[in-house]
Amino acid sequence: MQAVDWQTAAVQPNYDVLAPDGSEIRLLVQVGGGSLVHCALQPGAVTRAVQHRTVDEVWFCVAGQGQLWRGTRETDSIADLHPGVAVSIPLGTQFQFRATGSQPLEVVITTIPPWPGDDEAVPVAGHWVPSV
Repeated sequence: MQAVDWQTAAVQPNYDVLAPDGSEIRLLVQVGGGSLVHCALQPGAVTRAVQHRTVDEVWFCVAGQGQLWRGTRETDSIADLHPGVAVSIPLGTQFQFRATGSQPLEVVITTIPPWPGDDEAVPVAGHWVPSV
């Protein structure tokens, strides 16, 4: 009988790591095909713009208000983030986000495949001036 690797996690008050873009990451769970984290950005903060080398991401906003800029060589757009909004960041998309409300912007992020490490994110020119 094969061992089962069930994981259970809760969002902790302190972050585990700072993402390459400057946002606060709280690690949750991971399986072979993907990882799940909680991401927070403090009110008024703007991340550094990045592009991923090998992963796709899907985000689901759970608290706060903000905006996500996504761009490619051909086009770009800004999505408003608030609780209940889901967005995708396909491989190769440049992106940057900011917290525009009075509370932290909080999103749950699934990374596919699991996050491989800090060299995954490549700095790019962004839409806003970063503050973190």
